[in-house]
Amino acid sequence: MAVLMVSLTGCERGDTLERFSGPTMGSSYSVQYVRKADGPAVEQVREQVEAILAEVDHDFSTYRSDSVVGRFNALPANSCQAMPAAVLQLFGLGEWLYRESGGAFDLTVEPLLDLWGFGPQSRREQVPTAQALLDVRRRVGQQHLRLSGESLCKDAPVELDFNSIAAGYTVDRMAAQLQAMGVEAFLVEATGELKAVGRKPDGSAWRVALQAPRDDRQELQQMLAVDGYGVSTSGDYRHYFEQGGRRYSHTFDARSGMPVEHALASVTVLEPSAAMADGLSTLLLILGPEEGWDYALKHDIAALFVTRADKLFVTRATPAFERMTAAVTVK
Repeated sequence: MAVLMVSLTGCERGDTLERFSGPTMGSSYSVQYVRKADGPAVEQVREQVEAILAEVDHDFSTYRSDSVVGRFNALPANSCQAMPAAVLQLFGLGEWLYRESGGAFDLTVEPLLDLWGFGPQSRREQVPTAQALLDVRRRVGQQHLRLSGESLCKDAPVELDFNSIAAGYTVDRMAAQLQAMGVEAFLVEATGELKAVGRKPDGSAWRVALQAPRDDRQELQQMLAVDGYGVSTSGDYRHYFEQGGRRYSHTFDARSGMPVEHALASVTVLEPSAAMADGLSTLLLILGPEEGWDYALKHDIAALFVTRADKLFVTRATPAFERMTAAVTVK
């Protein structure tokens, strides 16, 4: 999940800057858009956006037993379920991320999240016993999923969890809806994932403030000017617990069944698709400061890595990140 603060500054001249927000996915969403004289009113845009949010909740929520994903998760092994196009589309992205990460990124880690205290069925945060971990790992593994036409099938009692990419997907849906309504400039955000297109009424860029990966206070790390990109930050500093002098994050490496324990605190990714940015930021965070950095360089990903070094943070940006952020000037 990204932790980003959106800058709301900027004067209005001619066209108007409209804003609205509300709750979603256990967090919140926000929309800012430039409304021309003949453009859609806030009430119209809000209605369309909230219809998308309701559809996403119905399809992907792991907190609802009647959601599409909730019903699939309740099925036993060797079962299939017809899936709507949205689930099939996002599963395709999850399959690509699974293969690219060598199995580290996995859409079936929810039982692990529950076991360690981070999931929707959690009772308390805890380090599980070796036997409990072994038992749960039998119910984890994306290799147990396969497509059959428009149905998704499983040969083990695995459970889907799209939370690592669903918010980015939602942002893409929101952005596409605004564009379909004739809106040319906007900044849309859901649970910290966001996408910005165009300019504000005064001609200035949409500005996004990246928060430093601190768990004790909010602190500005870097201000970005964004146009045409989704922005996602994944970090280990919001959901974690400490036990026996060790820190356990809510980000899991499915290959080991364990929370990641490396020094990489956060990764920010810029991509035209917010869903892809969401998935890649998670993938890079799981891979860690060395393997993740090498992957980002190899694939020319625009990424900002923040690593812990004693009590300090060390920041380094890939060449693609530097190019993208330099291309948009802040007026």
